[in-house]
Amino acid sequence: MKKGMYENFIAILTEELVPAMGCTEPIALAYAASKARDVLGAVPEKITAKCSGNIIKNVRCVRIPNSGGMTGVEAACVLGALCGESEKFMEVLSEVDDNGRSHAREFLKASKCSVEYLESNIPLHFIIELENKDNKVKVEVRHSHTNIVLIEKNGKIIFEADDDYKEAVLTDRENLSIENIYNFAENIEIERILPFVTKQIECNMAIAEKGMLGGFGLGIGKEILEAYAGTAITKAKAYAAAASEARMEGCDMPVIITSGSGNQGIASTVPLIVYARESGISEERLYRSLVFSSLLTVFQKEFIGKLSAFCGAVSASCASGAAITYMIGGSVKQIKDTIDNTMANIPGIICDGAKASCAAKIASALDASFFAHALAMKGKVYEANTGILQEDTGKTIKSVGHIGKVGMKQTDSEIVKFMIKN
Repeated sequence: MKKGMYENFIAILTEELVPAMGCTEPIALAYAASKARDVLGAVPEKITAKCSGNIIKNVRCVRIPNSGGMTGVEAACVLGALCGESEKFMEVLSEVDDNGRSHAREFLKASKCSVEYLESNIPLHFIIELENKDNKVKVEVRHSHTNIVLIEKNGKIIFEADDDYKEAVLTDRENLSIENIYNFAENIEIERILPFVTKQIECNMAIAEKGMLGGFGLGIGKEILEAYAGTAITKAKAYAAAASEARMEGCDMPVIITSGSGNQGIASTVPLIVYARESGISEERLYRSLVFSSLLTVFQKEFIGKLSAFCGAVSASCASGAAITYMIGGSVKQIKDTIDNTMANIPGIICDGAKASCAAKIASALDASFFAHALAMKGKVYEANTGILQEDTGKTIKSVGHIGKVGMKQTDSEIVKFMIKN
């Protein structure tokens, strides 16, 4: 593996593995609203949020951290505009206090924030407008959660991204492949990846342990352990589900996200950490498995996009199962077989927005990926050209991505229509 490729993969990890409080879509709205307030230079008197369907879908039901249980686009924007600290990016609401929450509730009660549907071919696309007296500021975000492409004040452009960033050009992903990810994980110096994996372990396990204490949603982590106790795999699944449930229900603890998603960050890391601890796997092997899982999640999501009707828990859980195969010394073929076995089973789970039941989807997806791993370790794999499986696993990943991004576009539209109607 060429040295330049190592640096490329380190850059991808730096870009993708960042901390975020709560579901990333409402936090993205809060961040943009906070940025708009900074430019406005005053507390707004009116807020308008123009949002693509996927933004509405992923903000509608999830609880916003540090909000006292608030949900919805309006709440996210108002909290960001009134109480947010834009320099903290995806932790923009970390310092909201009782006074801020009270002010936000009064603003919402006065109906000073409105939401409009934004017709856009870009799934992750929104515009926040703040007004105060004779001043008006507009902030536009496209493609990724903090990718501001335009800032206007009173019709004058304050900032405009160049064409590349308008299309959210990120670090080159062309070198991502199962073989290259495997070689990187096997050979990269541990010191190079420690900053990433230690934060993943610290943050993602902290919220998992918080979730296991109960008090969020259905308490799904405890329910999984009670129903299926006995194995490291069960505990891994329970802790991942508990972390997601806590996050979806407004827990104010940060998560290290992957591909723009906290749930994907959780599903691609927590099962590995729990499994390694339960099975006596060395720390170094765990660290290498975590970067393997993160990069494999990014590789899969590259073909699907940040938001779609394809549930991201499938991609991240598939990566988790493949990473367990890698962790215990499985070959590249066995890793590919784990991926193929997963994709022969559950690529059809839909994303109907962020909410507490995402935790159950993570548990189901992990169950499928762990079973796929068990089959692969016994030399059993579903044959190519059955269903959507291709001759090469990389091509299967691309095919699934095409289905998620293009094939499920109408499904996504129908889900959004149903939500807006209700």
